Amino acid sequence: MERKQGFFSALKDELVRGLSPSRSRANSPARTGSPIISGLLRRKKGSQHQNPVAHPEPLIVRSGSLRPLGEALAPLMEGPDPDGGEIGDSKRSGSSLGQWMKGQLVRTPSVTSSMAACKRSDLRLLIGVMGAPLAPVHVSTTDPLPHLSIKDTPIETSSAQYILQQYTAASGGQKLQSLIKNAYAMGKIKMLASEFETATKVTKNRNASRCAESGGFVLWQMNPDMWYVELAVGGSKVHAGCNGELVWRHTPWLGAHTAKGPVRPLRRALQGLDPRTTASMFADARCIGEKKIDGEDCFILKLCADPQTLKARSEGPAEIIRHVLFGYFSQKTGLLVHMEDSHLTRIQSIGGDAVYWETTINSFLDDYRPVEGIMIAHSGRSVVTLFRFGEMAMSHTKTKMEEAWTIEEVAFNVPGLSVDCFIPPADLRSGSISETCELPQEERGKGAIALAAHRAKVAALEKDHDSSVDNMIWKMEA
Repeated sequence: MERKQGFFSALKDELVRGLSPSRSRANSPARTGSPIISGLLRRKKGSQHQNPVAHPEPLIVRSGSLRPLGEALAPLMEGPDPDGGEIGDSKRSGSSLGQWMKGQLVRTPSVTSSMAACKRSDLRLLIGVMGAPLAPVHVSTTDPLPHLSIKDTPIETSSAQYILQQYTAASGGQKLQSLIKNAYAMGKIKMLASEFETATKVTKNRNASRCAESGGFVLWQMNPDMWYVELAVGGSKVHAGCNGELVWRHTPWLGAHTAKGPVRPLRRALQGLDPRTTASMFADARCIGEKKIDGEDCFILKLCADPQTLKARSEGPAEIIRHVLFGYFSQKTGLLVHMEDSHLTRIQSIGGDAVYWETTINSFLDDYRPVEGIMIAHSGRSVVTLFRFGEMAMSHTKTKMEEAWTIEEVAFNVPGLSVDCFIPPADLRSGSISETCELPQEERGKGAIALAAHRAKVAALEKDHDSSVDNMIWKMEA
C-alpha cells in the first residue's frame, strides 16, 4: 500500500510540474519583492559570468520575452509537434511518467481525440478573445486630466470630469501617480467556455470546475505608452506588447503580427491595475446616469471610439462599426468597480450576406488594496459574450466565456527596466491583422479569402503597369 501511495504521489507531482505554468514560481526571484525583481532585468551587469546555478540567467528580449530562463511562465513549444500534438502544447522530453500517461490515453482514441479537439477549440477561442484585448481608443498617461469646468460645459461632461477627479483621489492622488515611471504585476487566471447557444438549443458546461483552464500572466508597463504581457493557459501561450509606436501580438496559431489602428492600452491593465491610464481613458467620456452593481450605487461613464479610429482598425472585408466602453464608478468609494466593453464587427464575404460579430466583455473588479499608496484591485472576473448574427434570421449563435483572476504581486518603479525590454519580436510580420483574428477559425477563413482576393486584384493591376515580374511582391495574410 505504501508503494502505491508513493507512486501516485510521484505521478501527481510530476503532472503538476509538467502541466502547471506556475511550476517554477516557487523559485522565482520575482516572488521575493521589488528589490530582487531588479534581478530579472540584469542585462548590463555582467551576470553571464556568474555561476548559472546560484544566480538567475539574464533576460532574453530578442523574442519579446522579458523573463529570465527558469521563470514561472517558461517558454512553451510553439512549432509543429512531430508526435502530432497541438501546436503550442507544453512538452517535456525525457519524462517517463508523461510517456506512461500518454500510453494510457491512447487506449481510448475516439473519446480522447474528440474531447481534446473540442478543448483545443475552446482554448483557442478563450485566448484569442480574452488573452490580450485592447482598449477602444488611444490615450497617453503624459496628458493631464482636463480641469473641472462648469461654465459652457454640458452637464454630462462636467459630471464625468468630477467623477474622474474623485476616482483619481481615491486611487492614491495625482501627485503620487505621477511619480510612477513603470510597473509590474503578476497574477493567476482561470478561463472557461461556459455556454453555447443557437436558435434552437442552449448547451451549458455542467463540469465547470473540471473544464476550467488555469494559468497565469505577467504584465510590465513603462511610460510613455509601453507595455508587455505574457499569458499562459492550458499549455498554450500568448504574448503581446507595445513599444509606444506599434502594438503586436503573438499566438501559436497565428504567429506574430501587428495590430491595426492606433496604439492603444491593454484592457487587462484597466481592470484595476493602472488607475492613471484608466482616468485618461475616460477623460472625454460622458456621465449617462446611475446604476446599482452588486448592491453598490455607481455612476456610469460612457466612452465611444471616434469614426477615424474605427476606420483605421478596419481592414478588407472586416469593418469595425462601433466600440463603446462603460465605466461604473462607486459613489461610496470613488473606485472603478465594473467595466463593460462592447464592439461590433461586420464581415462581408464575396457573393454572400454580411455577418456581424458583437463582442461584449463585462469585468467586475474587487478586493482593492493599497500598494505603495496606489489602490489596486487584487481580484476580479470577466464574462465575455460572442454574438454572431446575419445571413439568415434563425442562424444566430452566442458563446459565453468566463475568466477569473487574482493578483499576487504588484511593484512600481522597478529598477533596471528600459525601453529595450519592449522591443517587438524579430519575426514580426510587416502586414497587420484586424480584430478578426479574435473570431473563430471558420469566420477568419472567410475574411482571409476575401482579403486575399482583394490583394490579388491589386497585384494584377500592378503587374499591368510593371512588366518586370521580378519586381512583384505577392502577399497573403490570414
